[in-house]
Amino acid sequence: MSLFGIFGKTREKEAARGLYGAVVERAREIAFYETAGVPDTVDGRFDMIALHAFLVLRRLKRDHGATATLAQAFFDLMFVDMDENLREMGVGDLSVGPRVKQMAKAFYGRVAAYEKAMAEGPETLAVAVRRNLFRNADVDPATLAAMVGYMERQAAALDAQEIDVFLSGNVVLAPFSQLVEMENFR
Repeated sequence: MSLFGIFGKTREKEAARGLYGAVVERAREIAFYETAGVPDTVDGRFDMIALHAFLVLRRLKRDHGATATLAQAFFDLMFVDMDENLREMGVGDLSVGPRVKQMAKAFYGRVAAYEKAMAEGPETLAVAVRRNLFRNADVDPATLAAMVGYMERQAAALDAQEIDVFLSGNVVLAPFSQLVEMENFR
């Protein structure tokens, strides 16, 4: 069964496909892995999707009355995709359900941590990014600061976009190199 085939053609589901496609495209940007040192692993890729999904859902939350159905469709699509990806990687049918539940729990944890940290400021966000994105590994302070700055600038760029952009599924997520001073990595 195709990822996109299980969803009917409602306006929100079509928009969710556009938003999720933009999130996955940005999360796959090679600069995160080669330049910023995000682990290029299944977990690292999941964490980059979670980070970008958080940023999109954070913006949708601001206009909750107009976006609740879209946000739910986005979330549902994301975890259907996770399910399909696990199956494609050869995870057995009996293991997929529990693994997806673990991923959902991890996602909710990251959302709560990032939301709280963004409200408290860059220092708290740096702790959350180090813990969740870099799994508490030693990270160069410039790299950590760059990722925090990236999140803050990406959030501000999303905040500046009209809600109609999201409702149409045409969100713009700026590339890493556009939001981060690349000389920090040379």
